[in-house]
Amino acid sequence: MKVEPECEACLLSRAQIQTYQATTNPALRFRCLAEIVKLLNKEFKPTSCAAEIGTKRDRIIRKLTGCDDPYKYNKKLANQKALKMLPRVKKVVESGYTQQERFKKACLCAIVGNIMEFDIPGNKFSLNSLATVMREASKDLVIDDIDAAYELSKKAQSVLYLADNAGEIVFDTLLVEQLKNMGLKVIYVVKGGPVINDATMEDVEISNMDKLADEVITTGADAVGLQKKEVSAEFLKVYEAAELVFAKGMGYAETLTEYKLTKPHLLMFRTKCTPVANYFCVPRDKNVAKLMP
Repeated sequence: MKVEPECEACLLSRAQIQTYQATTNPALRFRCLAEIVKLLNKEFKPTSCAAEIGTKRDRIIRKLTGCDDPYKYNKKLANQKALKMLPRVKKVVESGYTQQERFKKACLCAIVGNIMEFDIPGNKFSLNSLATVMREASKDLVIDDIDAAYELSKKAQSVLYLADNAGEIVFDTLLVEQLKNMGLKVIYVVKGGPVINDATMEDVEISNMDKLADEVITTGADAVGLQKKEVSAEFLKVYEAAELVFAKGMGYAETLTEYKLTKPHLLMFRTKCTPVANYFCVPRDKNVAKLMP
């Protein structure tokens, strides 16, 4: 997926917010933003992928400020809010009469968890609004390949689950639990280092995902989405051997669409920005479960 013109303003806006979270030093803030402007001037073009530029932006901020995780506090809040909501959301999943119904409800909860994204211009997310969005999850599902993914899951032996943000990792546990109940081996994947508010090994422990998934690994990179030139050889080997992939979040949607996929991928995300919504030909602020290729 390539950038649209408005992606530049988003990349710069998030740079400003992250920089202000990373340091209170006015001179450092100025230097960071000046470097980001240079980056955009050099790399923002119609053939660019926003995830690649975003990765470089975040590395510049971390390097210049010395703050290795500008979103650390927000990630902690998101995890706490999600854990508080988890018992209520789990009841929604368990209300399904059949395995297929529980699978679908768990997918919906996992997708809605993807709304937990900070600092996207126009994304009206607040921790307090999460319960309302959860209730409207089914109504907001504009691409629904969940039943097809269920049939593929029944035939598979294992699934590779690519995680997105802190906070939503808590709701991922509900879907991982359903996959385990179906007899699947689940390998759960987080980022190898802080990038935006993406989940890392620290969030795995907080969410108890390490007690549910058969194995938890990292991409080996602090990069947005899946960029094959960035990830570790160890992760790439696991990814290429996977028979079925569940991929959460817009970052994976932006990057996986750059490759010719040779196995089924269920892209699960909320359309939190217009360019991503446009690419998938759906409205903004809706839920998507898109089976590719």
